[in-house]
Amino acid sequence: MSNPKGLITPEQAKELNDAFTERCELISKEITKRPDNRSSWYSLEDLRTFLDSAEAQAKELGYEMDGVRIYCGAYPIVKGQAGYSTSFIVPTASNKVGEEGNGESNDIQSANGLNIGHQGNPPGANYPQ
Repeated sequence: MSNPKGLITPEQAKELNDAFTERCELISKEITKRPDNRSSWYSLEDLRTFLDSAEAQAKELGYEMDGVRIYCGAYPIVKGQAGYSTSFIVPTASNKVGEEGNGESNDIQSANGLNIGHQGNPPGANYPQ
């Protein structure tokens, strides 16, 4: 089995995490006023089910799904309390079924995404957990 493009080492993951820490600390101090969520966890079953479902939905909508895009997000303010940061996943396609692609993967805007992963434990925990 070959490795995927973009595979990084645990050391590189730590570098990325550490570089993000300053931003996360600013969000925690200025916006959420508590440690903010640093990660989202999804089970293999949920990811596989989402990918299968997203690919089927993409075909129903007339697209050939070619990947996913992962976005950073945040839950809304409720009773004056800022929600935790989160991430969500949406399917992408570079072309409609039977058409030539343009090489650019765009979000399939009418397709469902995936959220409701589990936050880190505790939410502000850094890599690795």
